[in-house]
Amino acid sequence: MTDWWLWMYVAAMAGGVALFTRWRADPRGVPLSEYRVAIAIPFWSGLWYLVMALGGGRAEVAGHTVYWARYADWVVTAPLLLVALMLTGTHSLPGRRWRLMTALVGANVVMILSGLVADLTTDGTARYTLYAIGVLALLVVYGLVWGPLRAHARRQPAGIAAVYTEAALLLSVLWAGYPVFWILGPSGVGLLGSTTTSVLLVGLSILSKVGWSIVDLGRLRALSDRGHLTVV
Repeated sequence: MTDWWLWMYVAAMAGGVALFTRWRADPRGVPLSEYRVAIAIPFWSGLWYLVMALGGGRAEVAGHTVYWARYADWVVTAPLLLVALMLTGTHSLPGRRWRLMTALVGANVVMILSGLVADLTTDGTARYTLYAIGVLALLVVYGLVWGPLRAHARRQPAGIAAVYTEAALLLSVLWAGYPVFWILGPSGVGLLGSTTTSVLLVGLSILSKVGWSIVDLGRLRALSDRGHLTVV
């Protein structure tokens, strides 16, 4: 059953690549860089889930299967999602906020690597300590998204600022599911089995990657259709 869900995920990512490639051919005022990011996310993620669907990208640790390929996916795609969010949050503003972007990506990478090392650790105390570090890193990401980046977004026209708020809220809600499923699954207290956890993570990841990008790009394209989007 798990493998079936993995193949479904690969198909969903392929569909995302096809959709965003089609949208890129008719950008409707949205910068091509945003389409490149949107295409790269499901492409990279789909490759790693293809590895898992074929039986790779996993290891047995402390009696449960660790899908390390998920982390190889997340360590690239999660920062790219933040790049996409930042492009929306600063769309009509001149210049790039490199320090803010570095802080966002840095905290995000700490969160993901903490989860990976925790998954590979057999000592319970060390595992939950690393999990706590990952959760704190996620809170830092939330603080940056809803603090300085939101402040930049509010300096934009109301329509674009509203798109940022919607995209940030959706991403924040979806990302909250990852630490919840981790702690409830085999890596944590074990209330959820390996198959159930895999299915939940597959659904969550489809929504977080392809679903979120559809909302973000779709709202920007709609603004352009109404003449409220300007390429800078």
